[in-house]
Amino acid sequence: MADWLDRIKWDAQGLVPVIAQERGTGDVLMFAWMNREALQKTAELGRAVYYSRSRGRLWYKGEESGHVQQVHEIRLDCDDDVVLLQVTQLGHEPGIACHTGRHSCFYQRLDTQRGEWQAVDPVLKDPQSIYR
Repeated sequence: MADWLDRIKWDAQGLVPVIAQERGTGDVLMFAWMNREALQKTAELGRAVYYSRSRGRLWYKGEESGHVQQVHEIRLDCDDDVVLLQVTQLGHEPGIACHTGRHSCFYQRLDTQRGEWQAVDPVLKDPQSIYR
């Protein structure tokens, strides 16, 4: 029964923001969107399925890169409008969640002295060799 999906406050486009957090470290790996179908499939499969706004379709995390997210827990925030996934990042190169070949999509830090963003986390694998 999918009544649990009715509790979520979907936005005007039928989407909810989703944060993927690494289970072991607590690192925030990425931010994405899900529609109702994506969240239901994620719960059924135990694997992260997002909704790609740019492609206008479901996006099975790792479908091109092989960097799949095994979902251990799905949480909902106090306002019922943000989902948190606790995941283990799997794949040929475990620990890569970002399409840039980094561990996390949040690899840029603001240097307030210079007023610019700086990449502070290393590329673990060249993205050209990851994506087909």
